[in-house]
Amino acid sequence: MKRAIVTGASSGIGRAVAERLLAEGWTVGLIARRAPLLEDIAAGFDRAVVLAADVTEPSAVQAAFDRFEGAAGGLDLLFNNAGIFVPPNLIDDMPLADWDRSVAVNLTGMFLAARAAFGLMRRQAPRGGRIINNGSISAHVPREGSVGYTVTKHAITGLTRQLALDGRDIDIACGQIDIGNAHTDMIDMLIHRARDAGQAEPPHFDVAHVADAVLHMANLPLNANVLFQTIMATRMPYVGRG
Repeated sequence: MKRAIVTGASSGIGRAVAERLLAEGWTVGLIARRAPLLEDIAAGFDRAVVLAADVTEPSAVQAAFDRFEGAAGGLDLLFNNAGIFVPPNLIDDMPLADWDRSVAVNLTGMFLAARAAFGLMRRQAPRGGRIINNGSISAHVPREGSVGYTVTKHAITGLTRQLALDGRDIDIACGQIDIGNAHTDMIDMLIHRARDAGQAEPPHFDVAHVADAVLHMANLPLNANVLFQTIMATRMPYVGRG
């Protein structure tokens, strides 16, 4: 039996990955704040464990991991995915509350989930497991007006490298998937914004391909690791001069 926890599992990339793992026979703990959406996912699968929690609350995160350990007996995979994208602004117009929310969810929330997963994987028998962080294209290059998202996602690249280093001698593999314009609610927002401005909509692709990519990383033996993977819409202006 393979066992995973997915954060941000109620919608978008998190939901797509959680449902794919469940369909492949994994036992999956679903973490997000909106319990009804998690219960909707769980209704279709016997191996889903609803773990409603706010990833910014340390005690709530640890309690969710403890409940999953009690239900599943251990943890093989964390897909560390929870994140938010606050309204775009230049830095001097960005409300400090938006900055604080970005850091709390995109950085502290991912740190707390990784911390809980790392600890469980280190003490369980047999020892080890895999952590996959959702970094985003913004972990490497910015999108205009997105200082909170860009800075926190750059920090996730550092988290990935540190966990890969600290985990390599104790059978904990850590990698990162950087996703560009998978079709989710966030991309819908960008599409509508472009249309309202009379601009071409951003290129995008089916989020199911992200689930395929995560599943490939998850199924590797622990002596193999995809440290960084980029999956993106082919026509995104990510490389070269635009």
